[in-house]
Amino acid sequence: MSKLLNLIGRRLLALPLMVLGVTLLVFLVMSLSNADPARLALGESASPEALEAYRQAHNLDDPLLQRYWDYLVGLVQGDLGQTFTGVEISQMVASAFPITLQLVFIGIGIAAVLATILGVIAALFRDRWPDQVIRVISIIFLATPSFWLALLMIQWWGDIPGGAGAFSAVITNWVSVFDDPATYFRQATLPIIAIVVPAAGSLTRVVRTSMVEELDKDYVRTAIGAGIPKGTVVARNVLRNALITPITVLGLRIGYGMGGAVVIEMIFNIQGMGQLIFQGITRNDVNIVQGVSITIALAFIIINIVVDMLYVLVNPRIRSV
Repeated sequence: MSKLLNLIGRRLLALPLMVLGVTLLVFLVMSLSNADPARLALGESASPEALEAYRQAHNLDDPLLQRYWDYLVGLVQGDLGQTFTGVEISQMVASAFPITLQLVFIGIGIAAVLATILGVIAALFRDRWPDQVIRVISIIFLATPSFWLALLMIQWWGDIPGGAGAFSAVITNWVSVFDDPATYFRQATLPIIAIVVPAAGSLTRVVRTSMVEELDKDYVRTAIGAGIPKGTVVARNVLRNALITPITVLGLRIGYGMGGAVVIEMIFNIQGMGQLIFQGITRNDVNIVQGVSITIALAFIIINIVVDMLYVLVNPRIRSV
């Protein structure tokens, strides 16, 4: 138990340093933008006096480190700043981020279950026809760009001229699953499939490789030779030990899934983080881009720390690391 607590403590101690590094990097990169916040907020016709007053009111003339410190203090309090038009970015993120998380976690969750089933089957039937078929399917899935698949599904099944009309192609108002499950299913199905396919292809190959390596170990042959059914050995020992590497990849896939979901949201016009960052880019609003980037980066860090904790649950030997 003490080793487990030490492991959790090391991960939690590293969290503030990682957060500090990410926020500093994003802030510095955004500070290099040529956009003038005062000019964007007041318009091209604003007088020099008005521009200067705006800069002083928003501390834009302060040294870079001072502005970063002020931003960091606000971030700790949940304040991501304001857009150039005065809208609180934290409120915008609070409404958009749950939508992105839904797409990512549902998509990656389905991909993980599908990959585990296919990967285990492929490993158990190594070099036979089920393995060959699954390997070909995983390569096709892995090589399929999510944005291209999204566009293709819109043409086939979207409610556009020529499409089957079964699912929403352009989502003007995202509906909660608790308010209208049927509409939610029509809206979320195609975006989730676009996330599932490449993630499932990648994870399937990892699960298969990890299972094959574990099945070749001596303890498996010894257990089967001692009369223990192969299914019992696979379920109780092989699968549990083989999941260490896939869980590592799963944590990374969740991070990549967030980046991919941003593109998918723009294609389907979903009011998530993708729309927010698109608004920030098109309006040249650095604060929006900065707030969205930091939110996604922090979520990625926290998710990977949670994944580290899952190692312990899957394989107790990690507690001694």
